[in-house]
Amino acid sequence: MSPIQLFNVVSQHNRWLSARQATIAGNVANVNTIGYKAVDVEPFEMAMAEARVAVKATNSAHMVPAAADGPATRVQDSDTWDITHSGNSVSMEQELIKAGEVNRAFRLNTSVAKAFHRMMLASAKV
Repeated sequence: MSPIQLFNVVSQHNRWLSARQATIAGNVANVNTIGYKAVDVEPFEMAMAEARVAVKATNSAHMVPAAADGPATRVQDSDTWDITHSGNSVSMEQELIKAGEVNRAFRLNTSVAKAFHRMMLASAKV
């Protein structure tokens, strides 16, 4: 039986969300650090666009591309609302909004995985 790709995508998205939450926590921890520049990870859509889907050869004449490692998470400069006189570009309001977005995305991933799991169990009972 082939693996279900939905669970892989949810797992990759959760790893990306964990990396984003860590960068948000780092920004909040450095809110009073002089000259600190806020950072954020690249959007998940960009990371997934760079990842290639693995193709399985069903015939020996088929060409198989090289295996992809999965989405990379790169840190980039954050678009900030304001920069203080000390050169710090962390906005607490903006970081809290980002943290709320991460929380909602984690909950959505969990709901999708649970619903899909229930659907698989219901189809297996037949």
